[in-house]
Amino acid sequence: MTEVIPAGRTCFADRPSHLISTEGMKVVYSRKATMIDAMILAKGELQVSDKERQTQLEQMFRDIATIVTEKCVNPETKRPYTVSLIERAMKDIHYSVKANKSTKQQALEVIRQLKDSIQIQRAHMRLRFVLPAKDGKRLKEKLKPLIKVVESEDFDDQLEMVCLIDPGCYREIDELIRCETKGKGSLEVLSLKDVEEGDERLE
Repeated sequence: MTEVIPAGRTCFADRPSHLISTEGMKVVYSRKATMIDAMILAKGELQVSDKERQTQLEQMFRDIATIVTEKCVNPETKRPYTVSLIERAMKDIHYSVKANKSTKQQALEVIRQLKDSIQIQRAHMRLRFVLPAKDGKRLKEKLKPLIKVVESEDFDDQLEMVCLIDPGCYREIDELIRCETKGKGSLEVLSLKDVEEGDERLE
């Protein structure tokens, strides 16, 4: 305990230069000094210096840019942007990191904001699904609004399609196929990201 809080040096919060004596602490709290120190460690506010806070925000800024890079591509070339280019684009839109929000939440917000300044979208997922013939035509119409691109389609004894979708639609498609076919249809993820080799460059 003394390695974390120096013995005999617990202070008033509003008067750091005024030390509280062990006896005084016992009178106020009716607890031993070591128990009070333990309570301070467990429930006290963490004091973070301005420099530490700035370092934390800078790391979050880079983490957000990294998530955006991992999730997105230039829709025209299907190539991902580099982290440094996303960081530059975030600075151009004056994005301010929010310390109380997760980096994933903020990355999704950044993607929405960046669409006004650069060509960017979430990389599509490639799926294959197989549907029973009796459900194929009806279910295809329900799936159509959720599909970005149909790459191949084969309708014989059953409907088999390979398509690209927005990752945000995956759960809805999965649930739709399971419920509408009563478990007889199948869904397979062929690739999580439809991307071309190489990094995108901002000219």
